[in-house]
Amino acid sequence: MNVPSKPSAPAISPTREENFPEWYQQIVRAADMADNSDVRGCMVIKPWGYGIWELIQREMDRRIKETGHKNAYFPLFIPLSYMAKEAKHVEGFAKECAVVTHHRLVSDGNGGLMADPKAKLEEPLVVRPTSETIIGASFSKWVQSYRDLPLLINQWANVVRWEMRPRMFLRTAEFLWQEGHTAHETAKEAEEETQKMLEVYKTFARDFLAIPTFTGPKPESERFPGAEETYTFEAMAQDKKAIQSGTSHFLGQNFSKAYNIKFVSRDNKEEFAYTTSWGVSTRMIGAMIMTHADDNGLVLPPAVAPAQVVILPILTKPEKRDEVLKAANELKKKLEEKVAFGSVLRVEVDARDIGGGTKNWEWVKKGVPVRIELGPRDIEKSELVYTPRTWEVGTKVSMPQAEFIEKIPSLLTSIQKEMLARAERFRDEHTHEIHTPDELRKFFSGDKAPGFAVTLWEGFSNLEDEMREKFGVTVRCHPVECGIGGKKSAIWAQSY
Repeated sequence: MNVPSKPSAPAISPTREENFPEWYQQIVRAADMADNSDVRGCMVIKPWGYGIWELIQREMDRRIKETGHKNAYFPLFIPLSYMAKEAKHVEGFAKECAVVTHHRLVSDGNGGLMADPKAKLEEPLVVRPTSETIIGASFSKWVQSYRDLPLLINQWANVVRWEMRPRMFLRTAEFLWQEGHTAHETAKEAEEETQKMLEVYKTFARDFLAIPTFTGPKPESERFPGAEETYTFEAMAQDKKAIQSGTSHFLGQNFSKAYNIKFVSRDNKEEFAYTTSWGVSTRMIGAMIMTHADDNGLVLPPAVAPAQVVILPILTKPEKRDEVLKAANELKKKLEEKVAFGSVLRVEVDARDIGGGTKNWEWVKKGVPVRIELGPRDIEKSELVYTPRTWEVGTKVSMPQAEFIEKIPSLLTSIQKEMLARAERFRDEHTHEIHTPDELRKFFSGDKAPGFAVTLWEGFSNLEDEMREKFGVTVRCHPVECGIGGKKSAIWAQSY
C-alpha cells in the first residue's frame, strides 16, 4: 500500500461544517447530478442523477410488486371539483397547487403569446400534487363487491407542488415519485397494509441506500391532509437535522366517503371501503447525499451506484494506448460477469483524453465506490491499483487482477455495510433522551441543530407550538425503535 500526498484542499467549498445547505448544493453540482431549470423551482436531472433514480425505481418496484401490488397510471390533471370533495385534503394542499385554466395560446398583439380568452376551461384543472382524489374516482367504478378487494395499485409519476424555497432533490416544484393506493374491506386490513409498506420503505432505505431511520406515526398536527394516521421514516443528515424520507397513510373511510368507494359486503350490506396511500420520491436521493457525502463529493452506496467500478486507463505513453485500452476493456468484461446486490456489476472504462488527476477527481466527486488505475506496468505484472471511495483520498492498494476479480463482490458488500454502520453510529451518537421540558428547550437553544431529542409524549405534547415557533423544532414521529420505558414517546428535531 502506498499513500501519496493528499490534495491541499477538499473538492467541495464550503465544507460541511462551514455551510451545510450550500455544501449540499455544491455536492449535487460537483457530482454532475442535476441543474437548476429555467423554470423556477424545477430541476433538470442529469444522467448520473437519473441513473441513481432508475436504480432506486427498479429495486423499489420489485419490492412493491412482491407485496402483490400492480402498476397503473392515472391522469396528471385533476378536476378542481374532485379536490374540493375532501375538505382537509384540499386545505392541506391549496397553497401548493398549480391550476390550468385555459387550453390554447394566441398572439397578444405585441409579438408575444397569451392565454386565449375564448379557450377558458369550463372547470379548472389542478396539476396533481398527489393522486388520492383522481384515483378515488376510479376506485369508485372498479369496486362493487367485497370480491373486488383488496385493490392494490401503485403508480410511478411526477407531481407538482409549488414550493416557495426549492432545493434540488429535497424540495422542487416538480418531482418524481411512486405512490401506492389501496382499498380494503376492513380497517384492520388497511392498517396492516399501511404498516407493511412502511416496513418495505424502512428496509429499502437500510439495505439499498445504507440509511438508518426511525419509524412511527406522526402526531396529529403533522398528519397527511385527510388521513387518520400517517407513518413516517426519518433519517438524520450530517448536520443533525431530520429528513422525512417517505410516508404511509391510513386514510380510514374519509376518501371512500368523499369519492363513493362502496362495496356489497359478505353480509350483503353496502359499506364504504378503507383506503391507504403511501409514497417515496426523488427526495430519497437528497437524504442519501446528506447522509453519506463528504467534503470531497458524493459517496454512493454500491447498491445504488450507476457505475460501481470505474477503470481509469493510464494513457501517458501514446505507443501503449491501444494495449492499455484493450486490457481495460478485457478487465471490464471479466468484472461484469460478477454479481453483487442481485445483479451483474456495473463497470465503466473512462478512456477520455484528459489528465489522469482531473479524471480521477471527477470520479471521486461522483462517488463511484471503487476506482481502478491500470497502466502498462500493471498489465505486465497482471496487477491493478484500486481505491474504495470510502477510504481517504490518495490511499491505494496494488493487487493481482485475478484476486481482485474474485474479491470485488465481497468488497462492494463490505463498503455497503461500512456505510450503514457509520451512519448508524452518527445517528445514535446524536440521539439523546430528554426528561423535562426545560431540558428540551435548552437542548435546542444553540445556533446549530444538536440532533434528535427523545422524550415521553405525556408531559411534552403541549409544547409543539412553542418548540416550532421558538426553535423551528417539530415532532418527527412517535418512534417504535427508541421509546422511553415502553411508553409513548416522541422524537423532536429541526428538519428539512
